[in-house]
Formats: sequence, structure tokens, C-alpha cells
Amino acid sequence: MRKWSWIFALATLVALPAFAQSDFPDLRGVWKGNSESIVSGTADPHHGGTPTTPPHYNSVPFTFTIDKQDGRRFEGTFVSPRQTESVIGVLSRTGEIYFVDTDGYAFAHLLAPNRMESSYLEVNQTGRVASCVELVKQP
Repeated sequence: MRKWSWIFALATLVALPAFAQSDFPDLRGVWKGNSESIVSGTADPHHGGTPTTPPHYNSVPFTFTIDKQDGRRFEGTFVSPRQTESVIGVLSRTGEIYFVDTDGYAFAHLLAPNRMESSYLEVNQTGRVASCVELVKQP
């Protein structure tokens, strides 16, 4: 019987770190960075643009503010000099971050506790945009 109690105690100690890893990082705060984007047409108001062919390359400063978070769910705003959009998002247990604005969606992951890389995609009737931005959390 003592043997089983040791096995149970050891199994509990091994399992505890797994439960601790289920906590989600606190993303609340202000994150800033410059996008590296390719835009076709006038798909995205953040980048401006005209209905031109071929697509053009663009870089825009962004501020991503996450002001509310409840576990894995969060909300905030994504702001450029031209536009402000509200976003809602979730964190997966694998650490991936997914969020949407009113017309596109993004996939992101933390590079470090204060650095996040986000990739954004949008398709609409007036064009397309694909963009990546490395965001740094502001102190």
C-alpha cells in the first residue's frame, strides 16, 4: 500500500506544473510597431491606397491597446494614423493569439513577454492586404 501512495504523490508533483501552465499571459497594455504590408487596391483604410495594379508595399505605425482581458479572451483597439478599429480576440492553450476587427483577422504569437508578432489578412471587394507587424509592449 505504501508503494501506491508514493506513486500517487510523485504523479501529483509531476502533474502540478501542467496545471500551472494553463494560465494565460496578461496581454493588457499598449503595444506599438510598424507594419510591413502588401496592399492591392483600396482594401485597407489603415494603408490608404488607390485602385492600382500591381500591388504596392507599405509600412504604417500601429498602436494595439488591449484594455480588457478575462482569462483567454480580450478586447481593445488597433490604431493607425488613418483609422481606429475595435478588436476582440482569444488565446489558445498552445500560445497562439487570434483576433478580428470588423473586416479582417490576425494570427499572433508572443516572441517574448514584451514582444508580439502579428500577421493580418483582409479580402474585400476593393482589394486585399497581407501585413505583419512586430509589436513591443510599452512600459
